Amino acid sequence: MKTPSFWQKNNWLSRLLGPLAWIYGSVTQLRLKFCRPYRVKAKVICVGNITAGGVGKTPIAQAVARHYLEQGKKVFFLTRGYKGHLKNVVVDLSKHTAYQTGDEARLLALIAPTIIAPNRAHGAEMAVQLGAEVIVMDDGFQNPSLFKDESWLVFDGTKGLGNGHILPAGPLRETLANGQKRATRIVIVGEDKTRLAEKCALPVCFAKIEAEPLNLPSRRVFAFAGIGHPEKFYQTLRSCGYEVVKTRNFADHYAYHQTDVEALKAEAAAAGLVLVTTEKDFVKIGDPDIYVLKIRAKLDDDVWAVER
Repeated sequence: MKTPSFWQKNNWLSRLLGPLAWIYGSVTQLRLKFCRPYRVKAKVICVGNITAGGVGKTPIAQAVARHYLEQGKKVFFLTRGYKGHLKNVVVDLSKHTAYQTGDEARLLALIAPTIIAPNRAHGAEMAVQLGAEVIVMDDGFQNPSLFKDESWLVFDGTKGLGNGHILPAGPLRETLANGQKRATRIVIVGEDKTRLAEKCALPVCFAKIEAEPLNLPSRRVFAFAGIGHPEKFYQTLRSCGYEVVKTRNFADHYAYHQTDVEALKAEAAAAGLVLVTTEKDFVKIGDPDIYVLKIRAKLDDDVWAVER
């Protein structure tokens, strides 16, 4: 899904969709209100959002997991495996493909054991039975079935709250005020260009997305991505000193076919460009002729000072 441009501003279309937004928001709050969450014998940290589209949850979830792994804790990821087909399994990188697990689950499994479970309570109990001390949920903030010890709300510093309206009139799944009632902190990824921090009642932490060094045979690249906001990927490449000559956008979580890959490679070769993509796209392609830009989220040094 491509994020609609009108989600960033108020116009006639957002006003027209206002009644549907009211219904969506009301149903969400009712569902949250009448569900009794299940508690497991492990610390559960949810890295989620209240906005639709990519905001950088997965790199933040990875950073949280690394923090506890460095403390010697047994960490498990819990995810629904969006766009995948497997359920109630621990991801096996030697056996399961990205199309079976979903791209994000495979990325998480590179760091710590990852359970795919649409029923989060069931998945968390599986993790506990396997020895989990800390469970990091990638997404699931609006899923009330599992008790969360901490909930981190992640925002893109460039987009913020968008036009401030609830789906489908805007990007919000619920209002900031309602979201903050169940959250423990706010994480803003990148520069806070919308001054979101001023509107937050919770502790606000900042994160930067940093690219790992990439040894390319040329500075001139053809970049492609199937993520929520591909322009962020292209800008990261430019900030690393690469000349992004061509770009190609695919739908978020796009399932690449071999014909797509061969066409991209042929176009890059004809233009004398190096083909580069994101980690999330690369796990579904795995072609040695395509380079991958790996990223990490760097959190404020004092982020753990507000830990509960």
